[in-house]
Amino acid sequence: MRQEQSERTGSRLTLLSLAVATAFLGGCAVMPKPIDQGERAATLVADREAMFGRQEAIGGEVTVQEAMARALKYNLDYRVKLMEEALAQRQLDLSSIDMLPKLALAAGYSTRSNDAASSSQDIATGTQSLVPSISSERTHGTADLTLSWNVLDFGVSYYNAQQQADRFLILKERKRKVAHQLLQQARQAYWQAVGAQRLEPKVEALLKDAQAALADARTVEQEKLRAPLEALSYQRQLLDVIRQMTQIRTALSQAKPRLASIMNLSPGQRFTVADPEALQQPRLGLAVEKMEEIALLNRPELMEARYNQRIGVLETRKAVAKLFPGLEFSIGEHYDSNKFLVNSAWSDAGLRISWNLLNLFNAGTIRQAAAAQLKVAEEQRLALNMAVLTQVQVAWLEYQGRNRQFELERELNSVEQRMLEQTRNAAQNSTQSQLQAILAGANAVLSELRVYQSYGDVQNAYGQIAASLGLDPLPSETPGYDLASLSAALKGAENQVEGTMAGAVQ
Repeated sequence: MRQEQSERTGSRLTLLSLAVATAFLGGCAVMPKPIDQGERAATLVADREAMFGRQEAIGGEVTVQEAMARALKYNLDYRVKLMEEALAQRQLDLSSIDMLPKLALAAGYSTRSNDAASSSQDIATGTQSLVPSISSERTHGTADLTLSWNVLDFGVSYYNAQQQADRFLILKERKRKVAHQLLQQARQAYWQAVGAQRLEPKVEALLKDAQAALADARTVEQEKLRAPLEALSYQRQLLDVIRQMTQIRTALSQAKPRLASIMNLSPGQRFTVADPEALQQPRLGLAVEKMEEIALLNRPELMEARYNQRIGVLETRKAVAKLFPGLEFSIGEHYDSNKFLVNSAWSDAGLRISWNLLNLFNAGTIRQAAAAQLKVAEEQRLALNMAVLTQVQVAWLEYQGRNRQFELERELNSVEQRMLEQTRNAAQNSTQSQLQAILAGANAVLSELRVYQSYGDVQNAYGQIAASLGLDPLPSETPGYDLASLSAALKGAENQVEGTMAGAVQ
């Protein structure tokens, strides 16, 4: 009778378990739920506030240092690199925690439908020697607190932590590289904006004169005051000037939005850039051999390769450490509510040694794999050395060529400006003289545009040399992180870089 009751109870528990499992599986079924238009619209205001809402307002003309400071402080791509560095720091903290002993707390509750009864059998006769009995309750709870420490795991975790520390340093070098590229882009976009700001009024004035002259030329054609072919040829030249100036105006109108994007300004925000009185050429007094030496010492990519090589060395040591046996110490406190136990609470301690013997047979393979990884890191570093030396040579040649081009463009612009002045002085009421003045104005604008473009190329080439040398444009420390303090610190760092480039610091 009791057995039948136990079987019925067991059947009910089985059915209940199946029902619970079915309900659980049904609840785990997930249907795709696309984000609707309302949810997307609800995030627009918050996203825009996060992108542009916490920026210092522009108070005047934007200098090149302020443009760089805004790029460093607000550029979203650079902020991603900062977050990656912060994440690497947290991962380094976690890898350090892995070296600590393991402290495990466990608690449990168990129940069964019948008693865990058992009997004994005589080994000689095969007959039951004791009546069935129980030594545990149907329902009881347990609790354990165990402290364990594995020496082998500690060693491996120690090497992992050192490798993570080097990976953190690698991210810092990558952040330096991104900062170099970002400031290089800011410098280039700034000088393009300076040229656009100075030339846009001249282009607009020239377009206005050309369109007025074109209207007069059409009137002359309609009234047949000139031969048709001569009138059409005159209009064609004016239209060609208008086409060129329109293309230039379109190109110039894109310069400030590019700079605004690098500074993370809201699209369409108006600002002016500081216009220097003279375009001074940067000085470069370092010998190529000295530049190569500086580059091999400072380039972020080479520092990253050195850290990767150090990670490879640690990987070899970690592989060797895994060949040794593991020694584990443990100590714990335990509790069991089972009333049949004489001692419901007890302490224990243990010492356990384990050894994966298969690692002994694969020891050679493991060591060879670790050594191969180290060899790859060494070869990558040597290949980067060669690439860096090539980049220094190319950057130096580029700077020399851009300097010569700038000198030529500046001389040509001087000639064009004098020709424009002479043409305007000679122009009276003659329509042909008016056309010559317009053509001379177009040539002067084109020439001045090429001067600014060429000067921007010189600045870009100069910055490229600094980047190829690994000279850090970022200040080592700043008195504050507001734009004024950051701009001043960038100016100081720029003066130091210029001093090094000029050969003042060897």
